[in-house]
Amino acid sequence: MINQGIRLLIQRVKNARVDVEGRTVGQINQGLLVFIGVGEGASQEAVDWLVQKLSGLRIFPDKEGKMNLSVMDTGGQVLLVSQFTLHASTKKGYRPSFTRAAKPEEAQKWMQIFARKLGEKIGQEKLSFGEFGAMMDVHLVNDGPVTIWLDSQDKQ
Repeated sequence: MINQGIRLLIQRVKNARVDVEGRTVGQINQGLLVFIGVGEGASQEAVDWLVQKLSGLRIFPDKEGKMNLSVMDTGGQVLLVSQFTLHASTKKGYRPSFTRAAKPEEAQKWMQIFARKLGEKIGQEKLSFGEFGAMMDVHLVNDGPVTIWLDSQDKQ
């Protein structure tokens, strides 16, 4: 098994929400929309590193307009949405392969661990969620736009 770790695609948003079958299941105002993809070989080390990095990531503007503030500094919220397609491989042909994504039970377990740790760091009341395994309509108003990629296997 190749260790794929956990990947986050982070978007700074003015607001965002997730609808499933016409009902809103999660929504936030200013903060971060975080798509999370759990791959084979996810670990507590990956969770810890990503929670620390995400909560401290200085991508919000200060009074001078420079990106110097974190979601914790601004009191912003986080909308966490599962997205196994972050582990897509397009190496062969034109149809992506998702074999490196964790199996659903494993992915859900690591997402719950990640959410619990992130909630401990920024406050559970600041978290909102999509619905694991569901077809989701994600609505957002990008702020910037600012989009950041974090990968626990490529800590750059």
